[in-house]
Amino acid sequence: MSIVGIGEDGWDGLSPAAHALVEGAELLAGGARHLALVPELSGQERLPWPSPLSDAYPALLARRGQRVCVLASGDPSWYGIGATLSKLVPVEELSIVPAPSSFSLAAARLGWPLQDCGALTVHGRPLELVIPRLQPGARLLILSWDGTTPAKLAALLTARGFGPSRLTALESMGGPRERRIVATAQEWSAERVADLNTLAVECVAAPGARALPRTPGLPDDWFEHDGQITKREIRAVTLSWLAPRRGELLWDIGAGSGSIGVEWMLSDPTNRAIAVEHKADRAARIPANAAAFGVPGLELVRGKAPDALDGLPAPDAVFIGGGLTNDGVLDACWSALKPGGRIVANAVTLESEALLIATHKRLGGQLSQIAVSRAAPIGGFTGWRPLMPVTLWLAEKPL
Repeated sequence: MSIVGIGEDGWDGLSPAAHALVEGAELLAGGARHLALVPELSGQERLPWPSPLSDAYPALLARRGQRVCVLASGDPSWYGIGATLSKLVPVEELSIVPAPSSFSLAAARLGWPLQDCGALTVHGRPLELVIPRLQPGARLLILSWDGTTPAKLAALLTARGFGPSRLTALESMGGPRERRIVATAQEWSAERVADLNTLAVECVAAPGARALPRTPGLPDDWFEHDGQITKREIRAVTLSWLAPRRGELLWDIGAGSGSIGVEWMLSDPTNRAIAVEHKADRAARIPANAAAFGVPGLELVRGKAPDALDGLPAPDAVFIGGGLTNDGVLDACWSALKPGGRIVANAVTLESEALLIATHKRLGGQLSQIAVSRAAPIGGFTGWRPLMPVTLWLAEKPL
């Protein structure tokens, strides 16, 4: 199987190697737009992509041993079908010939050093994924979903305090219909542009803009919560103990507002989290917080641990912020935890603290207690108001 990247310049823009792969294929597959860019060849079968695209995979794999060529936009390995097919087809049977990606073309048009840009896609994905990338001075290149994406992005930028950001929509790059539309996000007026577009954002923060810091411990009042939230100072320490690593899965038990799961996912875009919460009002806040912080993929499981944990994928790390009155939760989480995984549990009551002390004696690990005081008005003066001390237990499961 070969996968050939093709641009808006079509057949004339392909290299001799790409020409040979297309012409030698018994089956040529791709989107209707891609197939229209290539002249029809006698005796060659064509397969336009069905909807959903995954329906085509069995037909492609059934042609194993035959010469199959797949057409794709730009660089097939960058948010393209090459990334998918490389998981289904052995690399020894796969040949990929990329064309310039939309990111490369956009950077070239704007004179931006590509290595300094943040590149992401919202094609078929939530627009909120842009939020963690919004940093003053950042340059973002974004693959759009369709012609309405620029207006939606402009509205999001303005709502987040990045209205002065310069937004450029680059349409049909590399072809005869290439065009660009430029305006600040707050002045954007085009309700729709060409469906084939790539967006470039030069992030400029207005006063009061909410840019997410790179370190854990976001302000408590940035989350929707009912007071039952792991406080900022404790949350920063808890996340340092959980030690998120790339591509890992967290179980957040008794998730409350979902703040731990949110910050876990913000640590790396490949990280996943499952929030387990049985109270309906708190569970309703978790997806809202996840979307507001740009991690809409945070998964919510309604129910009470340990029963709600049945059937969940094994975690790399577990945080228990609620439900410690039942020691079955700790045992269930420890049992499910992957070897080498970390478990952190926080206790504020004497009963839950006693359970952590007993578990520490049984399983080992580390115990710490943190007491935090915050300055607050006392009459006409200012004094320290202590928060409830929190006992933390950390253990790593042996390999």
